[in-house]
Amino acid sequence: VETVIKVNEDTKRRMTDKLLDLCGGSFNGKKVAVLGVTFKPNTDDMRDAPSLTIVPALVGGGASVSVVDPQGKREGEALLPGVAWEDDPYAAAKDADVLVILTEWNEFRALDLKRLAAGMATARLADLRNIYAVEDAKAAGFAAYESIGRAGFPG
Repeated sequence: VETVIKVNEDTKRRMTDKLLDLCGGSFNGKKVAVLGVTFKPNTDDMRDAPSLTIVPALVGGGASVSVVDPQGKREGEALLPGVAWEDDPYAAAKDADVLVILTEWNEFRALDLKRLAAGMATARLADLRNIYAVEDAKAAGFAAYESIGRAGFPG
């Protein structure tokens, strides 16, 4: 059990490092849109969710964070202070420097990537649930793409 916990914590740390790379080494002054904060889709359960590590790192590093989650707001408001809650992924991503997918909700599987990229200040996507193919992100106009266990592209 301890090994599983360590692997999970290491994964969350790697996710945060990928975001730091996408932000040019600092979260300070960046706008980050986070899609999904619950542990998994179709629940409001946030126990051990990656968002509980990643979002505080963003906020603590000086980022402005907008969050969208179909069911996570009620619990998330108490657990993730300092974030703005949005109902719409496109509103959250407007003028953002980085878009982060942390939970693979069905609502996030069919987004218009071109529309998202066009509305962002700098179109960088951290697809930490591997929902979208790297080719689709590039074709949509994202300047950078990171995922877990797959090659991305720099911006």
